[in-house]
Amino acid sequence: MNQFIEVLKMTQISKHQLSKLVYERIFEIFIKSIVGIKDKKEAKDFLKDFLTPTERIMLAKRLSTALLLAKGYDYTTIHKIIHVGSAIISSINNILKNESEGYKKVIERLLREEAIKDFLLEIVEDFSALGTIGGMGSNIWKDIHKRVYKKRKEKPF
Repeated sequence: MNQFIEVLKMTQISKHQLSKLVYERIFEIFIKSIVGIKDKKEAKDFLKDFLTPTERIMLAKRLSTALLLAKGYDYTTIHKIIHVGSAIISSINNILKNESEGYKKVIERLLREEAIKDFLLEIVEDFSALGTIGGMGSNIWKDIHKRVYKKRKEKPF
């Protein structure tokens, strides 16, 4: 319940509306700041300083929900994995189905990157499995095979 209250407080904005010109300018600065980030560490540092812990969790959950929806997960499973309500899942699902170009592009890129990693991991896993059959140095191959298998199991979804 406290997390819900924190999110409500976080989403509140000033009652004083910005002019369209000021809004466009501050949004332009915001976008330039994000686009200018060069690597993962810089992104992590920026988001750690820029967002509250609650905001980081909320945004990460939204993106993860969109990713799981794109992968075909049902609402119940998404709720169990990420602990978001059906209203949020439904809202994100509607955005993905109707009006989202930005969400879709980001999700598609994440899915492509994940598919490439999974493909390469499968190749290494298959190759290491061949080495475990026997022969010189098969213990090394068994170790590689175990590490690859463990790496595959570390991913929650």
